[in-house]
Amino acid sequence: MAGPAVVVMAGIVTAWIAIATHDGLVADDYYKQGLAVNQKLARNDAAASLQFEARLRITSEQAEVRLVSRAGAELPPRLRLTLAHPTRKGEDQALLLSGEKGVYAGRVGALGSGRWHVIVEDEAATWRLAGSLQLPEAPETTILATGKR
Repeated sequence: MAGPAVVVMAGIVTAWIAIATHDGLVADDYYKQGLAVNQKLARNDAAASLQFEARLRITSEQAEVRLVSRAGAELPPRLRLTLAHPTRKGEDQALLLSGEKGVYAGRVGALGSGRWHVIVEDEAATWRLAGSLQLPEAPETTILATGKR
């Protein structure tokens, strides 16, 4: 009798956990999130049409981006750089980098080791480049614009 009793108790505990906790798998505003994805894709396409290429280098205290446009597009006076860790949201950093002639730099806080998602965009958020970076093994990366052509 102990075996079936344990199974019944485990079923009751499992049902209580399922009812008491929120799994958060489905967003309430899934339609708005879908529209936001389309806007991000449009910004990727805008960067591709301008043929942007960014070379990012991270040191212990500084982030440096070298931006070029193979299409000869005008480069912005400032860039927004987002460094997001896939599992440690508290360590994410958003920086505004100033520069001239395609070289932008700014102070960066300490970044932990691991893979980082990188987003480079203009201040008005009309285009964006997205890539990744592996720290500390590879503190430099090149991000090419991808999109429909």
